[in-house]
Amino acid sequence: MFKFIDENGLNVDLRFDEGPFDVEPKHVLTLVQHKGKWLCTIHNRRGVEFPGGKQEQGETLYQAAIREVYEEATVVIEDVQWFAYYIVHGEIPFCKAVFTAKVKDIEPFVGDFETDGVLWLTEEELWQQPDLSFYMRDAGMKKMLQEVKNHERQW
Repeated sequence: MFKFIDENGLNVDLRFDEGPFDVEPKHVLTLVQHKGKWLCTIHNRRGVEFPGGKQEQGETLYQAAIREVYEEATVVIEDVQWFAYYIVHGEIPFCKAVFTAKVKDIEPFVGDFETDGVLWLTEEELWQQPDLSFYMRDAGMKKMLQEVKNHERQW
């Protein structure tokens, strides 16, 4: 387990297994890399971030990951794989499941969806992005991207 304190001063536990969970995941985050670049969305308040969101009633976390990526970026994904989860220990703790996925199709971006745009960034461009969302700047995100690289070497 990797522990860190986020920008809001909250303790966060990051794990690279599939549970059991102290707090059931109800949110998803999906890391999509295509042609050496990461899929990022532009949230109108938080800034540049990986696509994700809340699981809706009746859907699995995998279905939520697929839906959120499409709603936020108009990108169709496949080969969705469980990767990690993290628990933010706030007043009401919450858990987010993290997935990796491959691009199946990229449709033209529709501006009235949930985000203000899509960016495809190399890792270097990602860390140089001045408008990163608060959760993208923390130690957990750096650890996740490092672990993605480690997994890629094993495949």
